[in-house]
Amino acid sequence: MEDNNNNNKRSEGGLFGRPDEESREQSERENEAQDQAIENRQDKPSYYYSYGPYKSQQPEPYSGGERENAAEPTEVEMTTPRPVKPYSGPETRQTVPSGSWQVSHKPKRGGRLKSGFAAFLAGAVVVGGLMFASDKANLFTPNQGALEGSSSKPSAAASSNAAAQSAAWDMKRPDNIAELAQTSGPAVVKVETYVTKQAGRSSNPLLNDPFFRQFFGDGGGNGGGGGGNGGGGSSQAPKQEAGLGTGFIFEKSGYILTNEHVVDGADEIQVTVQGYDEPFKAKLLGSSYDLDLAVLKIENSKDLPYLPMASSKDISVGDWVVAIGNPYGFDHTVTVGVLSAKDREISIDDSKGTRNYKSLLQTDASINPGNSGGPLLNLNGEVVGINTAVSSEAQGIGFAISTDTVQNVIDNLKNGVEIPKAPTPFMGVSLADINPNYLKDLGIDSAEGAIVADVQMGSPAFKAGVKQNDVIQTLNGEKIKNSSAIVSKVQAMKVGDKVKLGIVRDGKKMDIEVTIGNKNATSQNQQNSNQ
Repeated sequence: MEDNNNNNKRSEGGLFGRPDEESREQSERENEAQDQAIENRQDKPSYYYSYGPYKSQQPEPYSGGERENAAEPTEVEMTTPRPVKPYSGPETRQTVPSGSWQVSHKPKRGGRLKSGFAAFLAGAVVVGGLMFASDKANLFTPNQGALEGSSSKPSAAASSNAAAQSAAWDMKRPDNIAELAQTSGPAVVKVETYVTKQAGRSSNPLLNDPFFRQFFGDGGGNGGGGGGNGGGGSSQAPKQEAGLGTGFIFEKSGYILTNEHVVDGADEIQVTVQGYDEPFKAKLLGSSYDLDLAVLKIENSKDLPYLPMASSKDISVGDWVVAIGNPYGFDHTVTVGVLSAKDREISIDDSKGTRNYKSLLQTDASINPGNSGGPLLNLNGEVVGINTAVSSEAQGIGFAISTDTVQNVIDNLKNGVEIPKAPTPFMGVSLADINPNYLKDLGIDSAEGAIVADVQMGSPAFKAGVKQNDVIQTLNGEKIKNSSAIVSKVQAMKVGDKVKLGIVRDGKKMDIEVTIGNKNATSQNQQNSNQ
């Protein structure tokens, strides 16, 4: 059968020789092309994309017979692979690729970091330069601060611009403190007191008074022996130091202002002036216990440096102040603070009585034992107060006598004229609260009011007819709750005022008019009559 087939092919070839040869040659060329494609597919990798679920492309296993259509090659659709970037080693990285191939070389990572760091440094230098230039040119700060130069008050321009400026000012400490200390220091003196040592004479009555030391802190009072009661002693008797304080010269001829408690009871007062080797002996011209002021005088052939005094009304709370003194013997110590408050009132009891200070200046400038009598200065170098008291139980609470108080009495102190005490309103009665157990005996039905325990002889109440055991229920028509209410109302009055007292005496009501008197004048009259 194969022979028949072959014969048929040959016969066909014989009949159509040329066409059969051409057909065979074309078939051979197609086979060669297919073989070459297969070889190329085996030699080169094939890239393809598959969409959908993955399925195996392997042919079914061959069972041994002739495959159907084995002679016919399977048509395969070829896809030209995408160009693959060839690997180039270090030696060929800089070569230029041939043909249409393009190789993009990425910059080194280290180079990018270096470039960023360099840019950061450049920006920092530029910003720093701009900040330095703006600071030097003062571009972003106000022209005037809350305090500028040596003035103790803000200028008018600063006040007018306050609304447009930030409320959070950058407060700066004044820069003229050193100059102020140099110019004002020579007028500040050290005051040392001495007492004659005698048998039976105490050194100082204030020495054992802890409350006095609490406020003044001057080693138990810088005064001397307080008068003493010992017999006359010799002028050659040795002297012992009694205390140490401060003062300042307020006139070039040698007038010195200090505290009364600094020189109280001293037998000798020595004043050390800066620039002089030996201390001066000072004379006490006048003093006031109530005001705690004293004026001394030293003699010198040359004019002495002095400090001007300014009105304490011109200084405001919060203004800078400077204190100069001799705390604990440390000469010419300078401390700085602000004025904390004005018009403070304190009372200090000592062995001689009670000092009632009024219109004091409060400051947080450091004041210590030995500062008493020293000046409290404003930033113009003017005295606005005389440092007087300090509470040892607190920090930054010191008091100074205002210069307005000093200027009213300075002439009397210089001339040794006794300064009259300030009028103290009083009626001259001792009062007590009403005991409810005695309502029936007093002829009253309420414990409100006050009972007269005693009437001072010659007092306004005595002259008006007020008697012991009288019950005061009203004052100028107002009901009185207790005795302290009457005292407060009387102290608020002025000497010469008239007050109407509603009194119950032996169960009967009556009104008595009393003229408010001056307690100090009455006491002085009684002392004069007893002498």
